[in-house]
Amino acid sequence: MPVYYMKEIWTPLKLVGIKFFKCEENRLYIKFLQKPRRRIFN
Repeated sequence: MPVYYMKEIWTPLKLVGIKFFKCEENRLYIKFLQKPRRRIFN
């Protein structure tokens, strides 16, 4: 399994538990509360 280095992107949705991350390949990931991250878009 590859290792991804991700940077969290701040959005107002973070206040309600929805976080967005960007990996080194410019792919976007979303995380809801305690669920695992999943990729959105490409």
